[in-house]
Amino acid sequence: MSTRLLNSIFIAVLCCFVQINECPAEEQIDFNQQIRPLLSDRCFACHGPDEEHREGGFRLDVQESAFGHGDSEETILVPGHPEKSLLIERITSEDSSLRMPPQHAKAQLSDQQIELIRKWVAQGANWEGHWSYQPIVRPEVPAYPDKNLSPIDAFVLKRLEKENLQPSEKADRVTLLRRVTLDLTGLPPSLEEVDAFLTDESATAYEKVVDRLLNSPRFGEHQAHYWLDAARYGDTHGLHLDNYREMWPYRDWVIQAFNENMPYD
Repeated sequence: MSTRLLNSIFIAVLCCFVQINECPAEEQIDFNQQIRPLLSDRCFACHGPDEEHREGGFRLDVQESAFGHGDSEETILVPGHPEKSLLIERITSEDSSLRMPPQHAKAQLSDQQIELIRKWVAQGANWEGHWSYQPIVRPEVPAYPDKNLSPIDAFVLKRLEKENLQPSEKADRVTLLRRVTLDLTGLPPSLEEVDAFLTDESATAYEKVVDRLLNSPRFGEHQAHYWLDAARYGDTHGLHLDNYREMWPYRDWVIQAFNENMPYD
């Protein structure tokens, strides 16, 4: 066998090992983000909190029940063993009398969703409590010593990196002024305000703009309209003769409450 052929075989084998080593590990399936919504939409109607409509004697919204037996002797979920899990057996059954969700159900599982549940069970069927009931934990702020980032920006950048996304370019000063003025007052900055901001080269120039906007009567007017919309406020009846109502004192009170920074309590 020639040396050239031996070298070719060696390189081919080496490439195979490199490709195998470079294969990313299977991504862990997130229960709260990917599995719980599926169970809620497709399964909770018959296997959830409603006792009157519950079937099979088990619940898929409660961990202890989901990993139990229900009315049958088969275990609903067997971590790491989808082939032993009654749930997987039922959602993949070709027998219409056993298949779940039943044929008459409006919400059916797609092949991709079934495979997602199967993979979740194969990965160990990791169960997480509902996010709203979890204890509050202060996360560690991602470290970027070479960047002057606020904690919020650090978390945003960390997620962008996870998604292989690049952050947008830093906005110029005119854009920053326009954004904050629209956010706080609902109005664009005037030419005089733009000139004043551009000529202010101090380190607190932006903070001074924010303070000025928060002290502007336009701030209360802009913020109040969200509150008044939610309260279904209107100066007129809006129907028939569309006559005026003497409700403006409430409108003015809401605006004043925002401008005076009245606490909710």
